[in-house]
Order: sequence, then C-alpha cells, then structure tokens
Amino acid sequence: MARITAGIASSHVPLLGVAADMGKDRNAYFTPIFEGYDWTREWIAKPEVKPDVIILVYNDHASAFDMKIIPTFAIGCGERYKPADEGWGPREVADVEGHPDLAWHIAQSLILDEFDMTIINEMDVDHGLTVPLTMMYDAPDAWPVKVIPLAVNVVTYPPPSGNRCWALGEAIARAVQSYGEDLNVQVWGTGGMSHQLQGPRAGLINAEWDNMFLDGMVGTTQKLRTIPHIEYLRETGSEGIEMVMWLIMRGALGHETRALHRHYHVPCSNTAIGHIVLEPVDGTVPPSSTLEGTNAAAQAAI
Repeated sequence: MARITAGIASSHVPLLGVAADMGKDRNAYFTPIFEGYDWTREWIAKPEVKPDVIILVYNDHASAFDMKIIPTFAIGCGERYKPADEGWGPREVADVEGHPDLAWHIAQSLILDEFDMTIINEMDVDHGLTVPLTMMYDAPDAWPVKVIPLAVNVVTYPPPSGNRCWALGEAIARAVQSYGEDLNVQVWGTGGMSHQLQGPRAGLINAEWDNMFLDGMVGTTQKLRTIPHIEYLRETGSEGIEMVMWLIMRGALGHETRALHRHYHVPCSNTAIGHIVLEPVDGTVPPSSTLEGTNAAAQAAI
C-alpha cells in the first residue's frame, strides 16, 4: 500500500531559482535563506526517507493557465513536464518526471470523492514547482523523484477556502492509501508567506502572523482551516493567500503532526520565506463525505 510519510511546506520565491542557477546561493544575502534548507537536503537523501513520489501543490503564474482557463484544482497526470518560459527563457533545470499511474488513481478517487478536478496531461511547470525542487535537491542532472503536480488557483478571485484545501488534503490521503503499489509518498505545499507585490502596501511582511501560521501546522489543532480570505488579505497581503496551499499538505498528514525542521527568514526578495518539515504522528483522516457505498461501488465498476 502506498503511504504518505512526510509533508514539506516552502515558499517558492522565483529569486531563489535565479540565485541557485547563477551560483549566488551562498553569497551574503542568500546564505541565511539557503542554510535553512541544508537540514532538509540531508534528511531527504537518507534511504529510509527518500520519497518515490511527491505530490507537489503549487500555483501556476500564467505559464500553463491564463484568463482563458482558470481551474480551481488541477492535477497533472502526464509522463513529463518541461520548465516553463516565464519571459526570460526556461530555467536550465531537469524536466520533471510524472507518475501517471498514481496520478490517474488519485484523480479518479478525488472526483468520486466529489472534488471537481481538472485533469492535465500536457503542461509546462514554472518556478512555483521547480524552485521547491531546487531548494530540496539542489541541481541534479535528473530529479531523484517522480512528481505529481497539483495546481491551485490563488491568483484570481475567488481562491478556494482553507477548509476546502484541508479537506482536499484529507481526500488525497484516502486516495494514496487505496493505491496498491508500495510507494513512499510525500506531499509538499508551496507558496507564501506574507507578501504583497503591488499597491500602497507593496512590501508588506507580517512575521508575527507568519509564525502563528507555522505554529498551527504542528500538533492536532485545525484552527488554520477556518481562517477566512479577508484575514489573509488584511494580515499577509494580496499574495499571502498562497498559504492555503500549505493546508492541502497539512490535511493529507492526518490528525496529528510533529515538526522535524522549521526555518523562517526575512527578507527574501520582497517577501518572508518560510519552510517546515512535518511527519504524521497519527495519520488518521476522516472518511469520505460521499454517500455510504457510492464511491466504492463506482470504483468497482470502473
């Protein structure tokens, strides 16, 4: 049976990709940022930890999606994803290899669990997905893990609620647990933390609120899932809503979590950078909210 063994949350600031690609990740400005990921790089390389598959939750930045189509939740079921050209050429990093069998299984399970997923078989992936891989794995010739992209709309109003994201994480856990192959799966939530890129409040950073959010990722509390959109906007800036993507990861880890590593630094470009590594203590997730037997019957019929 596949199992979710850990969750990682991380900012996906594009400047970090630039610094790594240009070999500036250990200069005076970037060293305090990248040092916060050294622990994770050593940990994730351990044979007993190394994941087979990562479900990587991120938001697209008008690379695969634009105003023509805006899916709330989209899952990548393809074989391979190339780095996107975000205006200055694609990053010179390895293509991302998918896991279509597990991805299709998760897509089927989520849809039968009443989540309306958009299924994507071809797309390029931008810094929202490739920068977290760089932060955990540096710059290998090939990424040492298969990746299932899960894109969330946090760019155009209305984004999904924190509660819906948490519930999606719970549904992902049920889907993974029902997959027959023995796989070590991690779920990563990316984006954030507090930042605003435009307007009179451009440059806003709220370290107190960010650390409250990091605190809420650990243990048994579920208070983060009830935070309304307006609080994210007021306290963390217009782009702080990206943190709802972390809640998909947290929901997938079950009832209780333990923090293995935590890092927070200000500033990183014009944002706060946050990073936390969690493991499930009690991976129990609530049963599906669908009518009893409906999901099982539908699965059996396919």
